[in-house]
Amino acid sequence: MVSSAHAIASGLAKDGGLFVPRDFPPVSLTEIDSMREASYGDRAVAVLGRFLTDFTEEELRSCVDAAYSKEKFGDFPAPLHLLKKDTDILELWHGPTCAFKDMALQILPHFLTKAIAKTGEQKKVVILVATSGDTGKAAMAGFADVPETEVIVFYPQDGVSAIQQLQMTTQRGKNVQAVAVEGNFDDAQTGVKVLFGDKELAAELKDHGCAFSSANSINWGRLVPQIVYYFSAYTDAVARGRIKLGEKINFSVPTGNFGDILAGYYAKLMGLPVNKFICASNSNNVLTDFINTGTYDRNRPFHKTISPSMDILVSSNLERLLYEKTERNADKVNEWMDALKDKGNYSVGSDIQSLVLSDFFGAWVDEIETQETIGDVFNNYDYVMDPHTAVAYKALEKYRLMTSDETYSIVLSTASPFKFNDVVLRSIAPDCFEGEAMDPFAAMKQLAETAHLEIPQSMKELPDLPVHKSDVVEPAGMEGEVKKILSIE
Repeated sequence: MVSSAHAIASGLAKDGGLFVPRDFPPVSLTEIDSMREASYGDRAVAVLGRFLTDFTEEELRSCVDAAYSKEKFGDFPAPLHLLKKDTDILELWHGPTCAFKDMALQILPHFLTKAIAKTGEQKKVVILVATSGDTGKAAMAGFADVPETEVIVFYPQDGVSAIQQLQMTTQRGKNVQAVAVEGNFDDAQTGVKVLFGDKELAAELKDHGCAFSSANSINWGRLVPQIVYYFSAYTDAVARGRIKLGEKINFSVPTGNFGDILAGYYAKLMGLPVNKFICASNSNNVLTDFINTGTYDRNRPFHKTISPSMDILVSSNLERLLYEKTERNADKVNEWMDALKDKGNYSVGSDIQSLVLSDFFGAWVDEIETQETIGDVFNNYDYVMDPHTAVAYKALEKYRLMTSDETYSIVLSTASPFKFNDVVLRSIAPDCFEGEAMDPFAAMKQLAETAHLEIPQSMKELPDLPVHKSDVVEPAGMEGEVKKILSIE
């Protein structure tokens, strides 16, 4: 057992395992109701304080105020948008990088600096990040020029959108680096895990006054802030009369690494009234198959899709769910994770699968359906969603069709449509194209005009920012790249 400060500073346990909370402190309906008139910051302090018990309320308040300021997130960081009477969209992309990762990665640096002070370790923290598109930029933006930190982001070459890549390669900050990896996200993520588990490398880093930590959702400090917006969304749904206090609702979540949806499940374990989580996947539907069969099998084709942040075949946070569903049987979970590493698959059996099905519904959405959904929602509701949000919305429609469950539902919107201009514009105004791909910034302007939307300031300035050339390495070369950046060759 370790303190939350130790878990945040370390990122991963020494044996390569993930930290999990000792228990899930209950939040009563009365307490949920009391959040109605509270600011997002007040809600965050109330929820975070349940887990980060070695942080004082004053410290948490300081972290929250710095992270969720009006300058960074506008009037409210996570607003609900009413789409129709039984469906709201939870917009999680109003932060500096226009993606939901800001909700956690704007606060993680503040957690980390305080955690290091609490653990008494004198070291430079090297944040290793594998990204499928959004985490990298959000980590770079959150940690830019934070003292005694270095951020090294590995992203799949040709596996992120043009805007996502440009966001990373234009990020200001002397301590942030973006490196392209030949391969896909799973190659980058596996490479980062190998670096974390390399004891000889850890010893070398220690000799140079450095230590690895993580900004991916494997880090408890990344995951716990995401629990907050599930409580916040439910509270707002009650306040706006969508539901009555205590009514169960559904959440549909675009899912890749299983961190975002896991945060919702943790909220349910704390007492949030949730009926079902719709786990929405794109063509890389390994999670859909797992939920529906009980077998996780990454031995399948990897698809590059128009929702690239979900192009993942190894969902790291799933083992945290299995840990709870097996009543915290670490040996059994380790057995499955070893099988995944060695054979590429494992089966949990019908009993555990039934427990998973009690909370989750798995559905996947192909490329054509995604584009059609973006167009249909725009035409029917005058609302523009990015491809990831469209996957979650369509998955919810499939769930309702298959189950006849018309429970009020919230769809998590994880990115601004302006991060995927070409795809979104092609979906809502196909006449703008003559078969050729449009320049991303021309598409951005056209999208704003067509949908009558304001381009986020951070997007407007992208074309004028200096681009820093990123190295391209094979997965086997990631260690050498880290050493080069840290000058420890």
